[in-house]
Amino acid sequence: MAEEPFPGRLLDLLEAAGERTVMEHAGRLVSGRSLLAAVRRVTGGLRAAGVGPGDGVAMTLGVGPGQLAAVVAAHTVGARVVGVRPGLTRRQEESLTADVSFIVTDKPDGAAMLCVGRVLALEVLLGSRDDGIRPVVAARPQDVARVLPTSGSTGEPKSCAQTYGAMTALWALRPDAWPPVIRELAGRMDRFLVFGTLASQVMLDYGLLALAGGGVLVTAGVPEFPDALVRHRATASVITVARLARLVAAVREQPVDLGALRALMLSGSPPPPGLLREAGELLGPVVFHGYGQTETGMISMAMPEEEPGALGVPAVDLQVRDADGSSLPPGVDGEIFVRTPGQASGYWGDPVLSAEVFAEGWVRTRDLGRLDSRGRLWLTGRTRDVVIVNAYVHPLGPVERLLAGHPAVAEAYCVAVPDAVAGEAVHAFVVPADGSEVPLLAELRALVAAELGVACAPAAVTVIREVPLTAAGKPDKRRLLP
Repeated sequence: MAEEPFPGRLLDLLEAAGERTVMEHAGRLVSGRSLLAAVRRVTGGLRAAGVGPGDGVAMTLGVGPGQLAAVVAAHTVGARVVGVRPGLTRRQEESLTADVSFIVTDKPDGAAMLCVGRVLALEVLLGSRDDGIRPVVAARPQDVARVLPTSGSTGEPKSCAQTYGAMTALWALRPDAWPPVIRELAGRMDRFLVFGTLASQVMLDYGLLALAGGGVLVTAGVPEFPDALVRHRATASVITVARLARLVAAVREQPVDLGALRALMLSGSPPPPGLLREAGELLGPVVFHGYGQTETGMISMAMPEEEPGALGVPAVDLQVRDADGSSLPPGVDGEIFVRTPGQASGYWGDPVLSAEVFAEGWVRTRDLGRLDSRGRLWLTGRTRDVVIVNAYVHPLGPVERLLAGHPAVAEAYCVAVPDAVAGEAVHAFVVPADGSEVPLLAELRALVAAELGVACAPAAVTVIREVPLTAAGKPDKRRLLP
């Protein structure tokens, strides 16, 4: 008999939890039984509103038991869930939600934020009748379960489409399939601090892992580290390179008691080796350095005691290939291709890019790396021209085109540079138009921020007379920086 699609295992987990606390929110303890009742109510409300398999549902939600119940309920009815993360421009929000039929929101101005689809207020959905019957999952394995936004080559969010079959195969809810590093991590997630939005892939998937390991989800609004870790007695949380740098600096300046902390899952741009070493000295062996993509989910993860830069032994099928597509031996750099149980099936509405990235069951990561003699993964570069800001990938091409469209700029070239706050930032190099003065940095930043978001706005602008060229006559941006 075929397994019930996602979120069947999660519904069973909540039912089995009974009166055990699975979530803490605003001083309130929420049991598995209570959370499952909320899922039933929202499921009933969604079905009464006409939401069914394949319907697009955009979600603008924070964190809390009601918000988690809404995400689970939308999957229970088989909807195509589109999570709208903070930080998108209005145009990006509209592009991402262009073909949704419903919007579930916990925000008073939810209708004004996204002028598409029918708005369903979370508060109203939670007030629906509870029939007390375990919901039947209506999802079909081949249907798209969620659309995960990531930046693309046009500047609009690319949308990774993950099917219900892929979500059902996710490692998070399958303890029997956990690789050693995930089993060790799950054992440290007794009190997992969740923040931002539960529509986030990273936050939801790690949250599922915590629940499967018997842990409690502890909510925080916009947490400041280390205060939030201390206040909520968190044993685990997700952290970006920028947040880790600030946490280390804060603890170095004013030590606090972080004795409860056992795991920080680091994601985003590669951290400086010195940061990992200092984090180990100040915080203890708590940093799990992960590598993954929106398209693939987790690929590999290093234990806290691992050598800085090493990403552990991949937990999925991985090949390092040369330019001809041939697999390379250990110790040789090449492009990384992977196969993961929960990988996306393609980009929603973009068959051309889908064919480029998803081929013959493999995902082309467009990252460069190598495997060592112990099977550990090391990243060495990118084939993509991108900047990673606060763990989000943004292409540089749209930034260059926007800057070059300014009447005072003849050419523009952008590179990613290390940034102590965001992990990486954009450094723009511009060639002035004849007889023109280059605009002030503030003007160029405002131009980019308005169209592509603040994360893409250049942190620095350098005027150049001409761009250096490769032997083939193409711009060589690697030579722009000393």
